[in-house]
Amino acid sequence: MSEPLHFTPLHDEHVALGARMVAFAGWEMPVQYEGPIAEHLAVRAAAGVFDVSHMGQIEVSGPSALELLALVSSNDVGRVPIGGAQYSVLLREDGGVLDDVISYRLDADRWLTVTNAANHERDLSWFADHAPDGAEVLDRAADYAMIAVQGPLAREMVQAIASAPLPERMTVASRTINGSPALVAGTGYTGEDGVELLLDPGAAAGVWTALLRRGAVPAGLAARDTLRTEVCYPLYGNELSTERGPIEAGLGWCARSEGGYIGADAVAAVRAVGPAERLVPFVLDRGVARSGDAIAGGGVVTSGTYSPSLERGIGMAYLPAARAQIGEAIEVDVRGRVREGSVATRPLLDR
Repeated sequence: MSEPLHFTPLHDEHVALGARMVAFAGWEMPVQYEGPIAEHLAVRAAAGVFDVSHMGQIEVSGPSALELLALVSSNDVGRVPIGGAQYSVLLREDGGVLDDVISYRLDADRWLTVTNAANHERDLSWFADHAPDGAEVLDRAADYAMIAVQGPLAREMVQAIASAPLPERMTVASRTINGSPALVAGTGYTGEDGVELLLDPGAAAGVWTALLRRGAVPAGLAARDTLRTEVCYPLYGNELSTERGPIEAGLGWCARSEGGYIGADAVAAVRAVGPAERLVPFVLDRGVARSGDAIAGGGVVTSGTYSPSLERGIGMAYLPAARAQIGEAIEVDVRGRVREGSVATRPLLDR
């Protein structure tokens, strides 16, 4: 018997707006409101607001907090100042990716790491199992609602209900938003400027409504997926998994070369000889590919969609390293039909 779905603090707001709700990573989430293309284009042109309260949060504190973060995170967390944010991957010893995360340094010895919903419990156990003395690991997922406001006008809309200037990109700060305390982070998953708000669950509906009144367009999972694919942001379960490592995924930039983290030896070995395959973006001449579609000569599509901005089929795929070159012609088996395309430049949409 399947587990019952979780509802975010904004569930009733989505239903009232007529959102189409779907099961996603154990949560009932809005996949669309007006429609994915309209929502996508609204984010690119002005501002969209997303409920991302399904994401998990892990707090690490204490004198050994940095030691723990440095052990489980591939990136150089020691360089993150108080108030800074950093993208990283969590790896197994064999280099397989357990999750990709954003960690915020709230104080010298206090961090908040945002996890993907489907991986939160595993990540939480991973942190706890590797915590040295002096590092306290807390599950904070139930303590936060999370709202992403993204687009060229996103900051302006949030600033109108904020107590002080918003933090810059890849930084985090405490602010009062619509009268409620919040963590405001200059991060996002769309390729646009904007912020992510971490709030008390009871304050989420008021902030959501205030943003809609200022013109932010509610956007669902479908638009979030097309937006992130246009700028080649990876999705766990598609581009990232325990079957491949960060070098194959093009994330070598966030895997520190000096090592010292779980999986570092495996990453170094792949870096030394080169990966057998690489993640590449692609465009199709016609049609739309989907995750799992085979590519002639070896390779597989990890994400495929229609790009509302580019008005064509786009996606990402793993190809043998020798063929992972910009301009390389590919043939994708799309539901029994061969669709021609080529490897393209990352990001597909240059903002």
